[in-house]
Amino acid sequence: MAKILSLKLQDEVFQETEEILRQNRRSRNAYFNQAIHLYNKLWKRKLLKKALVAESALVAEDSLAILETFEQMENELGD
Repeated sequence: MAKILSLKLQDEVFQETEEILRQNRRSRNAYFNQAIHLYNKLWKRKLLKKALVAESALVAEDSLAILETFEQMENELGD
């Protein structure tokens, strides 16, 4: 289901958009839907990156301890 929105654009953004639409022969509605979809994907990636950095920091110490254990086991097997 589609939602109806009222939108105010800066004159420069509107003119730039209109020029692009004239060249591509696309509807304004389709253009804005695609633009918002791409912007949403960008923000989802930024939020995911932020979450991954935070979670990585939480397990960093444990990861190093496990790595050291594996290195010790490898050294013992090599002797």
